Amino acid sequence: MADAEARPKKSDLGVRTASALVMVGVAGTALWLGGTAWMLFVMAVAVGVLWEWRALALKFASGPKAAAWIVAGMIYVGLGAAMLLFLRGPDSSVLPVLTIVGAVVATDIGAYFAGRMIGGPKIAPMISPSKTWAGLGGGIAGASLVMGVYLWTERSSLACDMRAWHCVSDGGMVASALGAGAIVATVAQAGDFFESWMKRRAGVKDSGSLIPGHGGLFDRVDGLLAVMAAGALAWLVSALS
Repeated sequence: MADAEARPKKSDLGVRTASALVMVGVAGTALWLGGTAWMLFVMAVAVGVLWEWRALALKFASGPKAAAWIVAGMIYVGLGAAMLLFLRGPDSSVLPVLTIVGAVVATDIGAYFAGRMIGGPKIAPMISPSKTWAGLGGGIAGASLVMGVYLWTERSSLACDMRAWHCVSDGGMVASALGAGAIVATVAQAGDFFESWMKRRAGVKDSGSLIPGHGGLFDRVDGLLAVMAAGALAWLVSALS
């Protein structure tokens, strides 16, 4: 027994890497193909996330409260899925979705490295002990960089002067990239906090076990889902105003 306890824990890096490659491959293929393939992929992920949401909610709510949580999940996940389908519509390229996904990923990477290197005060230690304000700043920097690349790429269709350096020098493109990056990073982090709060209430570490080494679908798309749902709400408000 002592030998078994002393034996080092086997690393799951290989499993995590393989799972990540499969996820990227499937998602990337569906996004590239668009049309029915993208719709089926988004719908499958949405159903999986909603199932995990339901399982979490039922661990800390019952009766009418549980029903309200499930309805809220349907709205939240539905808005995010609808926005993903809208951004990769029949007349749209893969660039808008890739940009948002890239900005969310850059948020996580920037937050991780800034949090590790700088540290400092925690944002909400009772919900997510590892996240710091410095990390959020790093996340904003990462997302802003991705948004800046997108604005640079699309400068002609965004009514920007074709002399791109002029756009940068007058601060217009830089300000837009920073603003968009701050919004994406903040909303993505809020989505991460929200899922962490749900898991803490449910008393679980992961939202599910569907993805080997990574937990559940909700664990992987919490930030992206928040950004897409917020974007859908913003679009609805703009369309109705």
